[in-house]
Amino acid sequence: MRPTAALALAVPLVGALALAACSPGLPKGVEKDKLDEAISSRIGDPNTCVLIGRQADGRTVYRYNTHTACDRKLPACDSRGMRTVDDLLKATAKDGQARALSCNTTTDASRGVGWASGVLAGHGLVYAAMMEGDRAFPGRMMAERLDGAFKAAGF
Repeated sequence: MRPTAALALAVPLVGALALAACSPGLPKGVEKDKLDEAISSRIGDPNTCVLIGRQADGRTVYRYNTHTACDRKLPACDSRGMRTVDDLLKATAKDGQARALSCNTTTDASRGVGWASGVLAGHGLVYAAMMEGDRAFPGRMMAERLDGAFKAAGF
């Protein structure tokens, strides 16, 4: 490989590593694997997404599940229109209000969505979660189960 080609490949890689090193993460004592396991055992489902972000700006520091699951637009349940779990994370970061919402996602009521969000007190973090499907938990149940998951993971 020519030196200029190697340099062209190395510069983006170094930049990405530098950004990853500076990006915010979970608080000390909270391990991602342990948090993943705690969430999985309480509300885990292929159609579930949990985001944790900084309360100051809503910037995501943790994601449970894939971008595909997390980027879905679903009925907001507390207003007309649709939202993503990231929209809910940013709203919770902005106003600090916990939410536990549920509604149908199909006209025949065979599927529903549950939304939950809140502040992780003492950590400067907020969370938002969504579960959609024919067996989705209501928002209030998700909030209760997530509270246990966060405690089990070290929050």
